[in-house]
Amino acid sequence: MNSYPRAVDEPAEDVVKDDPAYCEESGHATSLEPDSPYIDVAVEVFSMLADMTRVKIILALRDSELPVGELAVRVGKTPTSVSQHLAKLRMARMVHARQEGTRVFYSLVDEHAATLVVQAIYQAEHAIEGDPHPPRRWR
Repeated sequence: MNSYPRAVDEPAEDVVKDDPAYCEESGHATSLEPDSPYIDVAVEVFSMLADMTRVKIILALRDSELPVGELAVRVGKTPTSVSQHLAKLRMARMVHARQEGTRVFYSLVDEHAATLVVQAIYQAEHAIEGDPHPPRRWR
């Protein structure tokens, strides 16, 4: 058993912000136990990110909002293809659309999707480079 707070609706006063169970946006802890009710949704999140174009879109949106045309250029796909991926990301509540005149700008809803993508890339770097020393807290 770990020391992470388990209940979502418990106050998080005693949770430090670098605790992996702490969500700064919501201000509370989530369950990281194998019986967590969030596992099904987490698997859906991973499924949504199991597409190269969507991963590239998430990376492109890390620092600023962008219109479909600019995203298409950055990820090397057609605007039609990018629009279809953005629709899926919107349905998964990972991106937000904002209309300005005739243009639609997309941005990340929060930092969570970008964090997952960045961590997956770091994992890939470690796997390819053969780093035998993972971060201490995961040993």
